[in-house]
Amino acid sequence: MSTSATARATNGIWLVAEREISSKLRSKAFMISTGILLLLALVGILIGGFTSKNPEATTVAVTSETASVVEALPNVKVTEVTGRDEAEDLLRSEKVETAVLPGDGPTGYTVVALKDAPGSIVSGLSVSPSVEILDPATTNPLLRYFIAIGFGLVFFMAASTFGATIAQSVVEEKQTRVVEVLLSSISPRTLLAGKVIGNTVLAMAQIIALAAIATVGLIVTGQKEVLSSLGAPIIWFAVFFLFGFVLLAALYAAAASMVSRMEDIGSTTTPIMLLVMAPYFLVIFFNDNPLVLTIMSYVPFSAPVGMPMRLFVGEAQWWEPLVSLVILLASCVAAILIGAKIYENSLLRMGTRVKLAEALRG
Repeated sequence: MSTSATARATNGIWLVAEREISSKLRSKAFMISTGILLLLALVGILIGGFTSKNPEATTVAVTSETASVVEALPNVKVTEVTGRDEAEDLLRSEKVETAVLPGDGPTGYTVVALKDAPGSIVSGLSVSPSVEILDPATTNPLLRYFIAIGFGLVFFMAASTFGATIAQSVVEEKQTRVVEVLLSSISPRTLLAGKVIGNTVLAMAQIIALAAIATVGLIVTGQKEVLSSLGAPIIWFAVFFLFGFVLLAALYAAAASMVSRMEDIGSTTTPIMLLVMAPYFLVIFFNDNPLVLTIMSYVPFSAPVGMPMRLFVGEAQWWEPLVSLVILLASCVAAILIGAKIYENSLLRMGTRVKLAEALRG
C-alpha cells in the first residue's frame, strides 16, 4: 500500500472512530446510564468501607465484677447493672443484646441472652486452644468475593454494552443502506477498524473512570491496605480488558454484519454474549478455586477477569500475566483477521441471514 493510500485509510479510521464516539457522547441515555453506574460504584465502595470500619457496637449489660473484662473486648457498649434481675429486664426490653454476669463455669462468667448470644462476645470470653494453619488464606474470603464480583461485573457490563452498540450500529447502517454510501469512500476494513477503535476508547474511558472512583472511595474510607493490594491487579485488568475488548468487538461487528434486520441480531451475537457472561459467573462461583481461576487466566475470553483475580490473591507468578497476555494478543490478531473477512464478505449482502461458511468463503 502506498503512503497516500495508508494516510487515507488512517484518516478514514479516525473519522469513523470520531463518529462512533461523538454519537455516543450525544446520547442522553448513554451519559445518564454512565453517570448512574459511576455513582452506584462510588456509593457501594463508600458504604462497604464505612460499614466494615465502623460495625455497630454490641450492647452488653455487666456487673461491677464483669465490667473490666467486657470493656476490654472490641466494639462493645457497656451498661452496668446491679444484678441479674436488672440485666434480664434490659434484655427483655431489648435495651441490650446480651449480659455478662458472674458464673460458676471455668471462665467465671455466664453469658445471658434473650434468644441468641452474640458470637463476638462468646468467642471473646472463651478459652481458645492454640491454632496452627498449614495453608493460610492469603485474603479475607468476603473481600475476595466482593473483588471477584467487581472484576466480573465491570468486564461483563462494559463488554456487553459496547459490544451491543457495535452490533446495532452495523445492522442499522445495513438496514438504512448508509453502509453503501460509506463504502464508496472507505474500505470495509477501514470502517470495521474505526468502529472497533471508537468503542474501545469509550469502553476504556469507562474502565478508567471506574478505577478512579474506586481509588477515591478506598482512600476516603481509609482502606489503604486494600488499595495497595489492588493497584497492580487493576492495571493488569485494564491492559487485559483493552485487548480482550478488541477481540470481542471484532467478533460482534462480524456477527452483526451477517444479518440485515435488528430483530435478527440475537441469532448471530448470542454465542459471543455467552462468552462475555461466562467469566462473570465463573469468577463469582469459583473465586476460591485455584484450578478454575488458573484455567480462566489463560483462556482469552476470561483472562481479563481470571488473571487480575489471581494477582490480587497472590496465586500467580510474575511471569504468568506476560504469558497470558501473549496468548490473548495472538487470539486478538486471529479474531481480527477472521472478523474482518466475515465483515467484508457480509456487509453488502442484504435479505436473509448470511451463513458463517458463506461469509468465510466470500
